[in-house]
Amino acid sequence: MILHGDITINGKEYKKGSHISPWNVFPFFLIHILIFGASGFAMAYFSDTPIGFLYMHGGIAILVYLVFYRVIFGIDEVRWMLINAGLGIFGLYSEISMLLSLAGKTIHNFPLQVHVIPFMYYILYTFLIRQVIIELTDSRENETKLKMVGRIYMLGSVLIYGLLFLMNR
Repeated sequence: MILHGDITINGKEYKKGSHISPWNVFPFFLIHILIFGASGFAMAYFSDTPIGFLYMHGGIAILVYLVFYRVIFGIDEVRWMLINAGLGIFGLYSEISMLLSLAGKTIHNFPLQVHVIPFMYYILYTFLIRQVIIELTDSRENETKLKMVGRIYMLGSVLIYGLLFLMNR
């Protein structure tokens, strides 16, 4: 991967434009965001955490992740993530509904503002999954392959979300 900004990893400084192994980045973020996302999900849906604390806990972490994402992946990829998130409300709704149904709850049991932090974590995590797929298929530097991976990713996502949506109706 080529960095889009300066960053220090484990005390070693990497300059903008440096090549780093994706395995210096992905394992940390996949685990870190999963843990913070799960805690945000639990606080939002399974506790009486005040909304202010939920926003502080999740909001600060999400802003930090966005800064790292811009430095590591570049502004164009972050823009793609936000556009995809706007299009992905269907998926967010379907998967959060499915997860809540496992606990006998529905997405409608909670006010809209409670969903912001879990949805943002979901967006950050699915973005990271897409980046892992791009790396695993060695598509980043091959425009044709990248478009094909993007189409397959989107089609797979719509199929999964559609099935989950239908299962929860």
